[in-house]
Amino acid sequence: MFSKIFLSAAFSILLVSAGSVRAETTVDLKGTHLCCGACVTAVNKILKGVEGVTNKNDQKTGTISITAKDDATAQKALDALAAGGFHGKTDSKTLTQKDDSGATAGKVKTLTLTAVHNCCGSCNGKINTTIKGVAGVTAHTAKVRAESFEVTSDFDAVELIKALNDAGFHAKVKK
Repeated sequence: MFSKIFLSAAFSILLVSAGSVRAETTVDLKGTHLCCGACVTAVNKILKGVEGVTNKNDQKTGTISITAKDDATAQKALDALAAGGFHGKTDSKTLTQKDDSGATAGKVKTLTLTAVHNCCGSCNGKINTTIKGVAGVTAHTAKVRAESFEVTSDFDAVELIKALNDAGFHAKVKK
């Protein structure tokens, strides 16, 4: 009799604790610029600084798979990647990289951008190609490992940010 009561109590405790365990959150950030080992290393370093997060990177597809203890932690990881200059798209409606670029709609003559990941010649080449593809841009000063660069001519700032985001880079307008 005692063993049946003990087993019943133990089973009840097990069920209650299993119900209180929350499922992990997994989100894939796709279309991120990961051209080289240094890009992957930078992503790993950024995400190592976010407690409760693990990640796997697929350099070939530009996908960063993030596993976090909950949605809030997953969002912190996405925000940290954006701050590090990496941009991508998720399939989630709630977990996304926000537009925190500071760009305003309309044409500008000059825009200084910061926080764009630009570790090597391949990153810089993709940034150069992307910038030159924006209507109205005629010049820029993007260089490998530069912390900021200037884009000049007569172009729409939001279009420039969108183009960089679509190429896998996150950027902020320097005020």
